[in-house]
Amino acid sequence: MRKLTVVIAVAALIASCKKEAKKDEQLKEVTEMVVEEVKTPNYKEVALKAQDAFFKDYNADGIKKYFTEDYIQHNPHVPTGREPVLGFLEPLKNAGTTSTTHRILQDGDFIVLHNSYDNAEAFGGKEMVAFDVWRMEDGKVAEHWDNLTPKVAQTASGRSQVDGPTEVTDLDKTDANKELVKKFVDDVLFGKAPEKITEYVSTEQYDQHNPLVKDGLDGLNEAITYLTSQNNMFIYKKVHKVLGEGNFVLTMSEGEWGGKPQAFYDLFRVKDGKIVEHWDVIQEIPEKMAHENGKF
Repeated sequence: MRKLTVVIAVAALIASCKKEAKKDEQLKEVTEMVVEEVKTPNYKEVALKAQDAFFKDYNADGIKKYFTEDYIQHNPHVPTGREPVLGFLEPLKNAGTTSTTHRILQDGDFIVLHNSYDNAEAFGGKEMVAFDVWRMEDGKVAEHWDNLTPKVAQTASGRSQVDGPTEVTDLDKTDANKELVKKFVDDVLFGKAPEKITEYVSTEQYDQHNPLVKDGLDGLNEAITYLTSQNNMFIYKKVHKVLGEGNFVLTMSEGEWGGKPQAFYDLFRVKDGKIVEHWDVIQEIPEKMAHENGKF
């Protein structure tokens, strides 16, 4: 009788464990479904449509569809809000201003666009290169930062300011690559430990798109030596944002160059744990802006 009681107890325990295991499995499935639901949406398609509404279709309805009414602007020369954006449409259309997106990255609610603009006198020159950063909210563009510079025909490296690889890879390494770039900026660009540069930058490949700098570490050292001799070296003071996806990482920094406050946007491509390519846009920060939101 006692043996039978033990058998029944064991059977009940096993049944209970199976039931709990099933509950745990069901809970796991529900949790995974909830997590999937709250994941950040893929905003890239929306961002490209928003860009087209502005620079291809010049479409007011498109702007209203893809930009929030209380759109926050950080471009120093454009007032904040959606209405000023709508006001730009007719002049841009008359000028034939167009845009080309060379790279697009997403980091959470942020979209990074590496763009070039033609017939862009309204932005400072006939041909301009830019980084546009958008914060998305409920499927619309809610906030905008940018840095623009004129396109340069002849560069020190022979590369343009926008050419090179565009494919986003190594998505599983996004956090590691962002951390690598953060340390590079802190040690090298901020000058805390410049001797560590080879811990971050490849000694075998460093493709350079800054118009004034040649390829490779030798080219970078040559530029640094020259600028230092002229007492005109870039001075980085603060990093405001580090945004990345896979093998690409963008830093948005504040500093000085030529005795004037500057915004530095640096895009790095990382491969096998080392920086192998660099694009940038440097723009002076004016004293007076068309809004009170600041450059960053």
